Amino acid sequence: MRDKQAISAVLAVVAVVLGFVVLVNALTTPKSADATASPETSASASTASSSATASTSATPTPTPTPSVLPGCNPVPAPQETPKRMTSAPDIDSARGKTFIATVTTNCGPITIELDGAKAPATVSSFILLAKEGYWAPSPCHRVTGDAEGIWVLQCGDPTGTGSGPGPGYHYGIENAPADGKYPAGTVAMARTSDPNSNADQFFITYKDTTLPVDGGGYSIFGKVTGGMDIVNRIAAAGVSPVDQMTPMAPISILSVAVQAKG
Repeated sequence: MRDKQAISAVLAVVAVVLGFVVLVNALTTPKSADATASPETSASASTASSSATASTSATPTPTPTPSVLPGCNPVPAPQETPKRMTSAPDIDSARGKTFIATVTTNCGPITIELDGAKAPATVSSFILLAKEGYWAPSPCHRVTGDAEGIWVLQCGDPTGTGSGPGPGYHYGIENAPADGKYPAGTVAMARTSDPNSNADQFFITYKDTTLPVDGGGYSIFGKVTGGMDIVNRIAAAGVSPVDQMTPMAPISILSVAVQAKG
């Protein structure tokens, strides 16, 4: 009887020990490699993706640089100290006459018919500045388009900034359209809000444009008769994103020659 009891006791102890071993093994068995690797891999991929996105977002968009159009030459540096005229234009020398101006640019010649009958003060000034080599060279500093609702290429300031000192004289408005309409190919004077501030800067419209008539409008003194394709190409190249003003395709006046028509 006692032997049976002893054997039973031993078996009970063995059973308890085996149960304990099984329980310990169940608690300490490592998880599968897939189970432990998946969260880490996912986190790493997420981090890498975030880093790539951040890196892409942080990279600045390259700013386009002005480029010379095919068929054009590089523009020379603008003048640091433009010429100052020692005398005013002789208006009578242009009154009632028509002239042809050949404006040589780095992209080729642009010819303009000057109307001395309707704008003698402006035409006489243009002739004087051309004769004195005032615009040699003179970068065109402004182009406008759809964003402004006016379509012009503006030139005439030898410094290429639009804020140069001018030739040393000014004059008033003449031959400005009452309806403010400036057809494509029109050549007119640029000015400040002062109606007597006409001087050296002028513009060419490359599309029909309507400008404000408040303050007197802008003096029309000629029309383009050749080389309008040059103006159109410069305009089509757009405006610099740096200053939202200068042409992306640089153009500069190299010289201007004027002769009487006929």
